[in-house]
Amino acid sequence: MMLIVAGALGQTQDSYDYGSEFTWGINKNTSGGLIGGLVFKKAHKLNDRVLETFGLEIMNVKHPQERRTNSVQTGNLFIYGKSNYLYAIRLQYGRDIILFKKAPHQGVEIKGVFALGPTIGIVAPYYVEYYPENGSGGVTVRAPYNPSININYIAGTGRLFEGLSDSKIKPGLNFKAAMNFELGTIKSQVTGFEAGFLLDAYSGTVEMMPGTKNYSMYPTLFLTLFYGSRK
Repeated sequence: MMLIVAGALGQTQDSYDYGSEFTWGINKNTSGGLIGGLVFKKAHKLNDRVLETFGLEIMNVKHPQERRTNSVQTGNLFIYGKSNYLYAIRLQYGRDIILFKKAPHQGVEIKGVFALGPTIGIVAPYYVEYYPENGSGGVTVRAPYNPSININYIAGTGRLFEGLSDSKIKPGLNFKAAMNFELGTIKSQVTGFEAGFLLDAYSGTVEMMPGTKNYSMYPTLFLTLFYGSRK
């Protein structure tokens, strides 16, 4: 009888074992806006405690001194002094190390997360809409921001994704260290959050605001809420 009970308990504990998982999430970080970007990760178990991971992150990176300003002409918001957007596409290879396993249908699985890889920085002009000072019958024009545009004549930002066709590529590297907390109660689903530190290091200075100091390295703290599946 004791052997039967022990076998049943062993099957219950083993029922949570999995070989791979795929997750996606929404990221909030100290270098982004309300939503920093999107995260995708595929993981395969190498052994009982270690997973091999492949990740993709798509982020909007802000300059530390960006501040939204209201137009005196229209009241619309724009970022005064900003000349370029920086979009970061990060490819990552790493390891998730299981620190604490969860029991079936309860508890939390905790992992230590380490990853690194190349970053493709996309530097796109920041467009503003403004009234020419020489007068144009109240008609506005849109153009990449430059310091010669009088702040009092700016009506707002340009159109969404305007300027992407004039983007330039800035290559770099990224490194991530984090803690991952998986809270799901269903074996085939993954739900939880990941919090940690990430560093982007580019091959040269990324000019986002010409009137202030610009940087080639962008450290950030982040929180990602994720969901996915495993098998």
